[in-house]
Amino acid sequence: MSSFNYKGKSVHFEIDGEGFPLIILNGIMMSTKSWQPFIPTLKEHFKVIRVDFFDQGTSDLLVGETYTQRIQVELVKALLDFLNIDKINVVGISYGGEVALLFAIQHANIVSRLLLFNTAANTSPWLKEIGRSWIATGKTRDGAHYYKTTIPVIYSPHFYEERLDWMKKREQVLIPIFSNATFLDQMERLTLSAESYDVRDDLHKIICPTLIISAEEDYLTPLPNQDYLQSHIKDSLWMKIPFAGHASMYEKPLLFTTLITGFFGVKDTTYIL
Repeated sequence: MSSFNYKGKSVHFEIDGEGFPLIILNGIMMSTKSWQPFIPTLKEHFKVIRVDFFDQGTSDLLVGETYTQRIQVELVKALLDFLNIDKINVVGISYGGEVALLFAIQHANIVSRLLLFNTAANTSPWLKEIGRSWIATGKTRDGAHYYKTTIPVIYSPHFYEERLDWMKKREQVLIPIFSNATFLDQMERLTLSAESYDVRDDLHKIICPTLIISAEEDYLTPLPNQDYLQSHIKDSLWMKIPFAGHASMYEKPLLFTTLITGFFGVKDTTYIL
């Protein structure tokens, strides 16, 4: 376990493997621990950097503070400065994908390649209302209610029904966490931090090779969101995963890992026909 100090706050990060650095940016409910199943493979190819954003995992909490995702961008830049890294590949999913886009826009010279899973260019009024429903449910402090409000929609109907036993076990693991007032307050701050997110006017500033991944049964960031990204990020690529939802990394772990190792592992992207 490692940490560094940024603006008087402790930030937790993990590094595994050698090679060209790759940073993975968490979804809103995730932490560095969420990526552990993928590390044995990824560390064979890259120097894999994981980090807990503020209000995630074991990084410090921003109790009583109001902030936007830009503070997470600053955190990532501070971490790279701390590690003396001036060029990096970036992968983000959902909330982490939004931070990745903000980072690639603000620090275009640092990002070598960008891989986005289940990501949108802005928080739409529709998605904002979903977030507000999460917050309202969190204020009840009812872990079972919070689970029912947030988790089923994250998974595809295919996965949920085919892996119902797994989902029920997952429910028993998550309900105690979702009953914790500190966690629910963290989730409220993180959710609010994304409400003002909007990079639609800045996507042209992304200059690195970019791969955008959709999940066809993603009901939080559905296909039109990635269609917009692909049409506004120059020379970007777009792939769609069938029979998968917003939690595509857990539903299709083999494909998820293959896309990361393949996209970032290619040495030469120039072809002569």
